Amino acid sequence: MKKLATVVICLACVCQVGYAQSTDTIREVSATPGWGGQPDSLPRRYDWQKAAMLNKPFPVQSFIIPAAMIAYGATAMHSKTLQHLNGDVKEQVWEDNPHKPFHLDNYLMFAPTLSVYALNAAGIQGAHNFKDRTIILLMANIFANGTVFSTKSWSHERRPDGSDYQSFPSGHTAEAFAGAEFMRMEYKDVSPWYGVAGYAMATATGMLRMYNDKHWMSDVVAGAGVGIASTRLACWLYPKMQRLFGKPKDPQKVSMLMPTYSSGTVGLAFVRRF
Repeated sequence: MKKLATVVICLACVCQVGYAQSTDTIREVSATPGWGGQPDSLPRRYDWQKAAMLNKPFPVQSFIIPAAMIAYGATAMHSKTLQHLNGDVKEQVWEDNPHKPFHLDNYLMFAPTLSVYALNAAGIQGAHNFKDRTIILLMANIFANGTVFSTKSWSHERRPDGSDYQSFPSGHTAEAFAGAEFMRMEYKDVSPWYGVAGYAMATATGMLRMYNDKHWMSDVVAGAGVGIASTRLACWLYPKMQRLFGKPKDPQKVSMLMPTYSSGTVGLAFVRRF
């Protein structure tokens, strides 16, 4: 019993000292065995703030607005009131003011995304390095394009100009707003005006789609919602993917817990390489 009490007292003292040194980091947990062996030491560092970020629940609130935009577009396909509104916008933009198409939207939709890489090349650093932001961008585009093209195939909505039945939702607008939200997320800690500029370019893309008589207003609203939601989903998922599949930042520091067997005794061994 005295030996067991010695172990408990030593463990309590060491834990108290480690906690007093830092509230965010466990420096060392150790115990001195009472049977004369060498003390065991288990050095560990744990970033509580980073762990809290990785374990954050799904941010439902940040998806309310894009979800409402998508719902509006979907409802417009079956609502006579919203269809009349689409027709009124088309009449004011196209029929009351005949004009030639202006195909800048085919290029402007990529402007927010390209701006992020141009700003980084100019020395204005965003929230992520080249590799991380590129992976996030690719994920966002997979989500956005997958949603757009799968929805187009079953919605079968005719374009305002009657060219085909691929109107809902607007893919150009989805691409533009995915890039705008990507730009905002990258530079929101530098200046909010970068996000404003990205959204201005995306809004201009959506307006040009209506100006060129390629989309109804509801198509553009839904496409914007798809783009924003896709980037936000990619930004939320990427840190979790890093934790699951990423390699340790310092390959020289590797921790391992393995079973041991010696002289008929089974146990566990903790190995750490520095």
